[in-house]
Amino acid sequence: MLRTMNLSDLQTILEIKFKDEKILAQALTHRSFLNEDKSAKTSNERLEFLGDSVLSLLTSTEIYKRFPEMAEGKLTNLRSILVRTETLAKVATTLEFGKFLFLSKGEEKEGGRTNISLLADMFEAVLGAIYLDQGLETAGKFLAKHLFSQIDSVTTSGESYDYKSRLQ
Repeated sequence: MLRTMNLSDLQTILEIKFKDEKILAQALTHRSFLNEDKSAKTSNERLEFLGDSVLSLLTSTEIYKRFPEMAEGKLTNLRSILVRTETLAKVATTLEFGKFLFLSKGEEKEGGRTNISLLADMFEAVLGAIYLDQGLETAGKFLAKHLFSQIDSVTTSGESYDYKSRLQ
């Protein structure tokens, strides 16, 4: 029952109604949870793998279109800032993903719900689930609302400055 309520609440936050809620449940399931709940068969790791690729494709496309004069190296740097663990965890925290994550008791005691690595992984897994269930267009709309809205602040803050190129 708790899992069903969590799924409904998260879909409200995402503003996406999943056709197959099992995919969303999988995106929320950390591998540690499999040891404690035998009804959970699969962790979110495969969805994280898929979500990482979807994230890279859609982020690359967005910045390529948004900055037609930007050189390849700067595009790469900007993409790396947008898809890094800290940025994804920040978005996941804003969306309150941590409270929906299915964790083992030990992982929970260790602060798993606020662990930036776990939150970033969950973000990618949820994106993978959105892609599988709703398609690339919906995944793009999700990113446009929650991640791409930060592009301007990143480019104006100097955070996208390429220190490696300057050093060379």
